[in-house]
Amino acid sequence: MTVKNHSKTCLIISACIMALAVILSLCGLGINYGIDFTGGLSLQYDMGGEFNQADINAALNEMNVGSYTVTEQGTSEVIVRVKEVSEEGVQGLQAAFEAALAEKYPNMTQSGDVSYVGPVAGQTLLYNAFMSVLIASVLMLAYIAIRFDLNSGIAAVLGLVHDVLMMLSFMVLLRSAVQMNSSFIAAMLTIVGYSINNTIVIFDRIRENAKKLSPDMPRVDVVNRSVQECLGRTINTTLTTLIIIVLLYILGVDSIREFALPIIVGLLSGVYSANMINGYVWAALEELRIAHKSQKKLKAKKA
Repeated sequence: MTVKNHSKTCLIISACIMALAVILSLCGLGINYGIDFTGGLSLQYDMGGEFNQADINAALNEMNVGSYTVTEQGTSEVIVRVKEVSEEGVQGLQAAFEAALAEKYPNMTQSGDVSYVGPVAGQTLLYNAFMSVLIASVLMLAYIAIRFDLNSGIAAVLGLVHDVLMMLSFMVLLRSAVQMNSSFIAAMLTIVGYSINNTIVIFDRIRENAKKLSPDMPRVDVVNRSVQECLGRTINTTLTTLIIIVLLYILGVDSIREFALPIIVGLLSGVYSANMINGYVWAALEELRIAHKSQKKLKAKKA
């Protein structure tokens, strides 16, 4: 299988996906934030047997609860998440909810902690997530620049930024299927590590081939050959990981799906950027460096 440079096409596709996500966000159809970010209340109950979710929805609607989600967990458990509630109103809402369902479900009992997250905690979580990715990117840039060269570090970090932005974009496009909660932060940091590992493997092969092959060979051809040599390893490792994550998404409960779906998107994006974009960004930067070096030598000769 011959690998060719399609990095421009890939960058255009990525830019279109990100642009669509921005447009949807501006139209009010952005990321579906969970209570970890927006603040709100989470209640977990064992209904004492089989139950009808419509009864729970009706009780919440009668209480004039604004935005909420009801998640079935197994055959008898339910998790209710209410976004718009103050800390002072938690006990009143909980008591009213239990009273509304007491007649139909007399064996209903609380099976988990009542957790309330204020909007300040959500802002702190967003800030910490941003700082985590920023610090990781800076440290990886320094590490790769020392181990390989500065252009490799720049290309790798740009690839990381691409992968994070793609994950965020798909959180917008798939807003009806998944909420963004703290599990997304864990998924994002997992993908940052996975993606940089793929990139380093390819960059290591690029460095070896750059030494073995003719120094006059275009850098793009060096990248083509390196990506082709790593393709078997990339496909095998990605497929084995992807199969497990897809099974977790299909068979897991909603809390597992909130983690698995961003991981699936990030895995595919990481493989895509590592093989189709990052190496060619390095090649473009190297060609600019070589051209600049040649111009300096030419000017020195003329002088």
